[in-house]
Amino acid sequence: MVFSEQALQDEHILITGATGGIGYETAKAAVLAGATVSVTGRNEDKLEELQKEVESLNAQGKLIVIPADLNNATERLHLVEEATQKGGTLTGLVNSAGISGGGTLDELEEEEMRKVMELNYFSTVLLTQLVYERLIPEKKGAIVNVSSLSGLRGTHGNIAYSASKFAVTGFTQSFAVEAIEHGVRVNAVCPGFVDTEMGRSAIEKKGKAAGRSFEEQLKIAEEGLPSGRITQPEEVARSIIFLLSDAAENIVGESMKISGGSVMR
Repeated sequence: MVFSEQALQDEHILITGATGGIGYETAKAAVLAGATVSVTGRNEDKLEELQKEVESLNAQGKLIVIPADLNNATERLHLVEEATQKGGTLTGLVNSAGISGGGTLDELEEEEMRKVMELNYFSTVLLTQLVYERLIPEKKGAIVNVSSLSGLRGTHGNIAYSASKFAVTGFTQSFAVEAIEHGVRVNAVCPGFVDTEMGRSAIEKKGKAAGRSFEEQLKIAEEGLPSGRITQPEEVARSIIFLLSDAAENIVGESMKISGGSVMR
């Protein structure tokens, strides 16, 4: 374990997208760091799996599971209210929910573009509003948005996803300037390829476009990284825990790249 069992003691963190690789690992790491953690996602089987795994950790923190559809305004409000009722005042938020999608401009469909923007950007901002209004009276808190290297630079065939993550990065920076006035720190993490279902799907899609197998494309991707490998979700989770903790108390509005050296600027 990288962090002490008291690193997030007395904190109550809401984590979205907990059924995905990064959100799943972040929930576990936060519990191990002593936090009360409320998690949400639409895959109830995966949430149940997470609950059982956390129980086996015998950690000081605890997990509260609240299934919700973040695209639904009523469910967003219910999520925040139930989390507060069951776990006490929220002190942090990790916006990890997200989807990939889209293609090149000539093949991009409006419905697909709206679907990606709806969850990756609009739902993120709207849920953050609900949490932020509860953090302001406390005069403290930390929010971490899971953006992407695709939110820092564009790549071929990635218009919808990249645009949504650029929006998240911009939101992070602008919101950070406002929120710090109330003692709330806002930052983002920007992973490159991560060994998750979404990450593997992206590699497979890129390989297919070039007539390569997943294994061949993965090898090319890893050989192109200074570190020689893609990132593990646990590594992203540990970076998020750091940004949530008091150790990062003067880090504001940053976009932390986690990419094995893929982007150095």
